[in-house]
Amino acid sequence: MKFVLFLGCVVLSTLAVASGSTLNSTLDEDWKNWKSEYEKQYTEDEESYRRMIWEDNMRYIKQHNQEYSMGKHTFTVEMNQFGDLTDKEFNELMNGFRQDEADNSTEEEVDGEDDIEDDEEFEESDEDLKKATVDWRRNGWVTAVKSQGRCGSCWAFSATGAIEGQWAKKHGRLVSLSEQNLVDCDKRSRGCNGGWMSSAFRYVRENKGINSARTYPYEARRRTCRFRRNAIAATVTGHRRVGRNERTLERSVRRIGPLAVAINAGRRSFRLYKRGVYYDRRCNARLNHAVLLVGFGREKGRKYWIVKNSWGTSWGDKGYIKMAKDRRNNCGIANYVVYPMV
Repeated sequence: MKFVLFLGCVVLSTLAVASGSTLNSTLDEDWKNWKSEYEKQYTEDEESYRRMIWEDNMRYIKQHNQEYSMGKHTFTVEMNQFGDLTDKEFNELMNGFRQDEADNSTEEEVDGEDDIEDDEEFEESDEDLKKATVDWRRNGWVTAVKSQGRCGSCWAFSATGAIEGQWAKKHGRLVSLSEQNLVDCDKRSRGCNGGWMSSAFRYVRENKGINSARTYPYEARRRTCRFRRNAIAATVTGHRRVGRNERTLERSVRRIGPLAVAINAGRRSFRLYKRGVYYDRRCNARLNHAVLLVGFGREKGRKYWIVKNSWGTSWGDKGYIKMAKDRRNNCGIANYVVYPMV
């Protein structure tokens, strides 16, 4: 797989062994337990390199959480299954939203931009909006947290999540849809090498349906398309973009339901997030990861977006993250928002 830079591993592990004092022996038991928990196995040469990365992340976690206790951060971080990856490796492996292709395809693929601002049904005052909270999980419109595995298919999970929500909203029935169907069959996207949600919606519309996850199980790799036309679980008639600001995003998620959004998930603070309201002032709008926005709320006076990720329940707050809301569009959360019509 592309994220393994084998030659670099060999060189750095050799240096680690040669130095003798590079690795912290007091962490031996923690390292052993972590490998066991996440079923990590390495070659002898690779292990030293991965241990060095893991220890560096452990130092980062300790420092960040100490600063959190002093009030310097609004969220905590924790060691997780990604602790042996560098930022570059992680972004190449897990963050598969293709911003350039999504932007270049906008004219062709978007049926129209939703003008929520002019919707008379949603003429709330600013005071009303300050008090509002939304969590579509409570309505039964959001499936359980899933895991994309070692595959850059976040775009497919974001797309199925949005279709699942709209299908449940219209038909009163929540069905887990097949990301593998999209990974294998949407030829505009690139399977585990990335894609974008409007392409997925367009595929489902042109294909006249998508299978369920039960019918077409996830495999975390691209294979030949095996769509079953006699087992369609949901259909899409089109899709729309939402205006690029947080006020419109708030109104949209209130009116429409769960939305497919793209964010910048490239920061180490995001990769190791555990709990609290995530805000990183260095998190710009260079979009590289697709997620599902399921609502918004407030914690200790801090406003946040409720975001469902696709990295399993061992990541973050049981697979979710609370991302800072109304803080200058941190991580570009309002820049690419799209939803399907069913």
